[in-house]
Amino acid sequence: MGRTILTIAGVILAIWLAFTVLGFIMSMLKFFFIVGFFAVVIVLVVTLVSKSSRRG
Repeated sequence: MGRTILTIAGVILAIWLAFTVLGFIMSMLKFFFIVGFFAVVIVLVVTLVSKSSRRG
């Protein structure tokens, strides 16, 4: 009986850990995507400003 209860608790903990790791990976990817997006926007703005100041 005790072995069955520990097996069930182990399975529940393993599922909880899997969902926790999945959530961590998804939030990390979302963070990297946002940082990358802002980096691309900053590079584009700096490029446009430097090209427009070169003409004048």
